[in-house]
Amino acid sequence: MPAVRFKKPRKPVQDMDPEVETERGFEQQWLSITFSKAVFLGNGLVAIISGLFGNVLVDTLALGPLAPFDAASCFLAIGMAIILSSWSENYGDPSESKDLLTQFRGAAVAIASDEKIALLGAIQSLFEGSMYTFVFLWTPALSPNEEDIPHGFIFATFMLASMMGSSLASRLMARSSPRVESYMQIVFVVSAASPASHFDHRCIQVLGFCAFEACVGIFWPSIMKMRSQYIPEEARRTIMNFFRIPLNIFVCIVLYNVNAFPITIMFGMCSIFLFVASLLQRRLMIISEKPKTEDWTSLKERDTEADPLNI
Repeated sequence: MPAVRFKKPRKPVQDMDPEVETERGFEQQWLSITFSKAVFLGNGLVAIISGLFGNVLVDTLALGPLAPFDAASCFLAIGMAIILSSWSENYGDPSESKDLLTQFRGAAVAIASDEKIALLGAIQSLFEGSMYTFVFLWTPALSPNEEDIPHGFIFATFMLASMMGSSLASRLMARSSPRVESYMQIVFVVSAASPASHFDHRCIQVLGFCAFEACVGIFWPSIMKMRSQYIPEEARRTIMNFFRIPLNIFVCIVLYNVNAFPITIMFGMCSIFLFVASLLQRRLMIISEKPKTEDWTSLKERDTEADPLNI
């Protein structure tokens, strides 16, 4: 029976709106806790159950390699029905409605005028690019000669490591020290070393990949918290779309040339990206500790108000 090559869905609830949480009477400090729980329960616990369930469908029940995808379609339909019947749409403030060009212009001004926004966007793009590359390469890395391996159980193990990472992140963010900007440097260094552990011994490979998944579990709630701190809400989605353009181009290039380079070269490139992300994270920590200066929002408001005369 052919094995199923699981590809992990990697888009958690990362555009959660702090303004909506405030409007609905939620405490502001619940935001970081909600981020960590979304990764812990969604990307972790549910993904573990999904991997094990997919393995049962293929190996135990012998329903064929497409059975997990058919089951996923059923669960997606159920989720869509729940969302349509119970969720209300967030249309934002109608008075702040702007055309697309104005939104992109405002996002460009924010990126150019605030180094923290530019650094944070570059950090997320570098990490996500490495993460998506790992998603497509872990299967051929563990079975280079098309060996029959338990993909579902390995996937569940990865998700368990990610869940442990998100649990650790929630504990770290609940403390005043160390700051997110500080411990994320270590996370990026560890993640840079993890994909490089491409040895012939499969157990060492799996351990290295689990370490990377644990870093992914720490990354998501931590980057969400930093985004809520440094990126203005009114331009957050547009700003992140700026950085997703080169990210998507990079992922397409990797997929197109996946057979042109050895897997070790691909993982080595990911390690370089992650190491650069650690350097940018250190720079973000340094400038975030400086006295707060006027951001792009205050500069924009000043254009519409006359400065008072000094008499």
